[in-house]
Amino acid sequence: MAYDKFTILTSTAVPLPIENVDTDQIIPARFLKATKREGFGDNLFRDWRYNGDDTPKQDFVLNNPIYSGKILVGGHNFGSGSSREHAAWAIYDYGFRCVVSSFFADIFKGNSLNIGILPVQVTPEFLDKIFLAIEADPNAELEVNLPEQSITILSTGESESFNINGYKKHNMTNGFDDIDYLQAMKGEIKVFQEERIY
Repeated sequence: MAYDKFTILTSTAVPLPIENVDTDQIIPARFLKATKREGFGDNLFRDWRYNGDDTPKQDFVLNNPIYSGKILVGGHNFGSGSSREHAAWAIYDYGFRCVVSSFFADIFKGNSLNIGILPVQVTPEFLDKIFLAIEADPNAELEVNLPEQSITILSTGESESFNINGYKKHNMTNGFDDIDYLQAMKGEIKVFQEERIY
């Protein structure tokens, strides 16, 4: 499998209420030399996380021990900018399996789905409710239910549905990337081929 299957994720969340987070902020260009997916999490939001002398910036959320979890909650227009896949790789390698926002850049959204990160797009109003729930209690949990296509704030019971392409949903629930999907269809492809040999 390309990555872990995604069905229902229940987790605390890390709030990043900043709009227009672009891919250069997610993973600066100077860290794009590697071609494997491993190791990028160390430099996720590098310039926001660390000072020039590599000491952590105490006021950045990823350096705040009260916040943790597998869900990153971002502001409007998350993942804009360049099309670098490394932005999604860095988020996955850091340990996030879901990003919530009121709007995603299309290429970032596609890159995330291709490697097992679920981008959940909610209304601005529901996003505000999530931020308020986390502000009230950093241990507040969200439940992201991919089969039902819903996200719920467990402390309040408030829920909202989200959209996802059917093909990508199938792949995520099975832990498939595009190659895995074709591999799983080898039998059908073979039959299709044999039926057309004259």
